[in-house]
Amino acid sequence: MSILRLKIDVAGTVGDEAWREIKQFDQIQSANFGPRFGSSANCKHAPNAPHAKGEWIGAEIRIQTPLLAQYAVSHYLEQERVLDADVVD
Repeated sequence: MSILRLKIDVAGTVGDEAWREIKQFDQIQSANFGPRFGSSANCKHAPNAPHAKGEWIGAEIRIQTPLLAQYAVSHYLEQERVLDADVVD
């Protein structure tokens, strides 16, 4: 199993809206999003207010093989809100 870590630009969106807009790679095992996977900082706004410019939140994608993980990196980096994608394991 390979793990892919993403940095998702959440600026101007509310809650997990930016994450829900991400088109997921077809062959993932699981996908999770949240500050436990990294973030630019703790949000200093109300939960129903848009994220500030420069805010990002991490995501973790589990993929069956290292080769598929490399294809997934390209897939995610083509998307506007994905700032970074790396295979970590």
